[in-house]
Amino acid sequence: MSRRVRGDREEADLPVDPDADLRHERDMFRGPAAPAPARRRTWDILAVIAVGGGAGTVARYLLGEAFPASPTGFPWGTFLVNVTGCFALGVVMVFVMDVWPPRRYVRPFVGVGFLGGFTTFSTFTTEIVDRVARGAWPVAGAYAAGSLAAGLAAVWCGIVLARALAGLPVRRRGRRDG
Repeated sequence: MSRRVRGDREEADLPVDPDADLRHERDMFRGPAAPAPARRRTWDILAVIAVGGGAGTVARYLLGEAFPASPTGFPWGTFLVNVTGCFALGVVMVFVMDVWPPRRYVRPFVGVGFLGGFTTFSTFTTEIVDRVARGAWPVAGAYAAGSLAAGLAAVWCGIVLARALAGLPVRRRGRRDG
């Protein structure tokens, strides 16, 4: 059996989303006559995401209130929320994908719900547009570049820290089960 190659890695070596059902992958492209794959129930996952999202939104609001920003000043509250959320996502994904046994609700609650509600890249965008409209170009530019750089660095630091805490090599080699 031949393996498909994506880039310089065989497909089997790529990380796989544990929540994805790939049994019917080939049927997706057979046209409208192909039978639809059976669906797992999703209401419970949606409820878990909603509860996590609500909790994350409340946490973001409270942190944002602790660091109010002027209309032309640097929005430290949103910056801190987004960078902290990026770091937490790096940590959580290592534990969910490489350390803990599969659990149906952990990633939807924490990764999608809580951290999705906690981080706010829509507010980030609105705050940049507001600062540009008010003529605070240097603040808007520093905020945009700083948020992207700090967010990427925070995810990387979260991954490295979580892998070190779990006793895993810093670089992931192949799939978890092989």
